Amino acid sequence: MPSTTALFTAMSGLNANARNIDVIGNNIANSNTTAFKSSRLLFSTMFSRTISGGTPPGDVTGGTNPYQIGLGVATAGTQRNTSGGTINNTGDQRDLAIDGSGYFVVRRGEDQFYTRAGAFRTNALNELVTVSGERLQGFGVDENFNVVPGVMTDLSVPLGALTIAEATSRVRFAGNLDADGPLPAQGSRITLGGTATAGLVAIAGATPAPASGNRVEPTTRLVDIESPSLPGSGTPRFLDGQSLRLSGAEKGSAVVPAATLDITDSTTLQDLADFLNAALGIGASPATNPDGATPGVAIDPVTGLLSIVGNPGEVNDLSVESEDLMLLDASGAQVAAPFVTAKAAAADGESVRTTFVVFDSLGAPVTLSLTMALESRGDLGTTWRYYVESADATGTALQVGTGTIGFDTRGQPTGTAPEVITIDRTGTGADSPLTIDLDFTGGGEGGMTALADADSSVAATFRDGSPIGTLTAFGVGADGTLTGAFSNGLTRTLGLVALATFSNDAGLEEVGSNLFRVTANSGTAAIGNPGEFGAGRIVGGALEQSNVDLSEEFIKLVLSSTGFSANSRVIRTTDELMQQLLVLGR
Repeated sequence: MPSTTALFTAMSGLNANARNIDVIGNNIANSNTTAFKSSRLLFSTMFSRTISGGTPPGDVTGGTNPYQIGLGVATAGTQRNTSGGTINNTGDQRDLAIDGSGYFVVRRGEDQFYTRAGAFRTNALNELVTVSGERLQGFGVDENFNVVPGVMTDLSVPLGALTIAEATSRVRFAGNLDADGPLPAQGSRITLGGTATAGLVAIAGATPAPASGNRVEPTTRLVDIESPSLPGSGTPRFLDGQSLRLSGAEKGSAVVPAATLDITDSTTLQDLADFLNAALGIGASPATNPDGATPGVAIDPVTGLLSIVGNPGEVNDLSVESEDLMLLDASGAQVAAPFVTAKAAAADGESVRTTFVVFDSLGAPVTLSLTMALESRGDLGTTWRYYVESADATGTALQVGTGTIGFDTRGQPTGTAPEVITIDRTGTGADSPLTIDLDFTGGGEGGMTALADADSSVAATFRDGSPIGTLTAFGVGADGTLTGAFSNGLTRTLGLVALATFSNDAGLEEVGSNLFRVTANSGTAAIGNPGEFGAGRIVGGALEQSNVDLSEEFIKLVLSSTGFSANSRVIRTTDELMQQLLVLGR
């Protein structure tokens, strides 16, 4: 006899297979969704009607099994397939994929979500966001571009907005110094006088007055120097408010940077000597030249002459003509050339000069020149003195550093420590002083040598530091490090992309837009660096594809549609039997 139970059993089959087709259809619909995770529907049996229970074996019978008739099928639930999809390279560094376990952490307001879809883009605030606007989370950096661990923040890449500069801290030199070059005999010797035959003289009533027999003193004020063209008149050569301009003087083949001394009522001859000494870049080392002369500018009180003694080395040879020292009035107009110069000797000795550029903390270029001059030669090798000059140093002092470097009998440096120089940058807004290590050994990559050669040569082969640069590009490494590239060639860490892992990521709740959130059965998120807590690595310029297997989904679709048809056939068969039963009753 037909039973209505068969109708309801078949109906449960129709419902279950229809729900399965819903799941399959969702999988197929998302076969091209970035990082989509497919699901499967699992069936379970409904409560069975027990006609009789089982009986144990006995002396008469061997026992019987339970007699049960099932009442249909139910949907037990869905299971998400969290295995990774194929990683597809896109070439866009903003796209990120996870190779392995883990989820990107994103924020919408105060709510935190998790996603495997890494199609991030920058918004108006240069923040990395998802397609639906959630902000990518990670670990930021401090002012020195060091990652600050443990503090989650919105990650941003301010392309075109972030600028940096780096001060130079090390310069490496290479080349060869001619160890067989001529030893120095002297430095430049130049005299400055009031006329071609006489030195300067103080006017009568000068304060302070020169000692008996002296024409001037180092303490004699410039405004008390008599005009050479009007001897005995008491007319001063210099006036308060005027200035003395050094311009056009030469050192070797290089022009000495222009410098100005402002003349006041208290400016002395010693101030003038100090000014010339600093502006011409004459170093106090060595204490005496090979001819016994002392480098620097000295005043002879008896003759009233100023003598300029330069440093040894041919490239240190000074040339100062009368017109190179010009007296200017308060408006800057030329008044006269107050000195007559005469050169008594030229600097000699093997030497070489090179020019290079470094950068201060603001990225401003600072031009330096390095002169290497042979100082001595002996059984243990050669000794060379270096002179470093810079017109960009604050103040009038041209020379910013000097020292000696020894080379052994094989022409190799006897020391490995770098030479340290400091450049005054007071008043420029940059860190001051600018301290630079000069490396003449090359750090194992080839440095200076002192071998016999036709000529000496030296050049700066490496320099750190950089001028101002703008962030132009970025990329994400496998460890999640967000690295920015600047137009000046520098690279800096901009942040670290964080990944979250779960003890049961299949327990996450999908909330749409490729986002998931924590549930009671997913476990709490363990957030850390890629590669930690079982998290995978990040692939930049790529996206994870859907893990839907279409061939499998089509097979399941065929099975579900067949199951649906079969259950409908049960309903039709039951209906036909019931109709026949009704016919019998007529």
